[in-house]
Amino acid sequence: MSLLSTIPVAAVTAIHGSILVLEMFLWNTPRGHKVFRMKPQYAASTAVLAANQGLYNGFLAAGLAWGLAHPNAEFAMQIKLFFLGCVFVAGAYGGATVNKKILGVQVLPAAVAVVGVLVG
Repeated sequence: MSLLSTIPVAAVTAIHGSILVLEMFLWNTPRGHKVFRMKPQYAASTAVLAANQGLYNGFLAAGLAWGLAHPNAEFAMQIKLFFLGCVFVAGAYGGATVNKKILGVQVLPAAVAVVGVLVG
């Protein structure tokens, strides 16, 4: 596994692990309010939904971590490409329906990581 593949996949893994923490545990805190630009009342009323989203982001991070750790290089590549594809699609949908910033936070890193996996 080359650094060209490992570093961008690890970065996407870390991004989604961070999103899990923000959405599941920090949503209804001053930090969560600032990151997601929301008022406390809105955060309180959407906390359960955010926790669900965070869990899904955690699954993406776990899948990418699995791909990074898997000893069979060919299967590891398939795992990484599958989960990066999921990140890409989820980010594209979020960018189209929620906030264009998601394209830079999720879609661009996933695309870079896919290129790294295919080239590396």
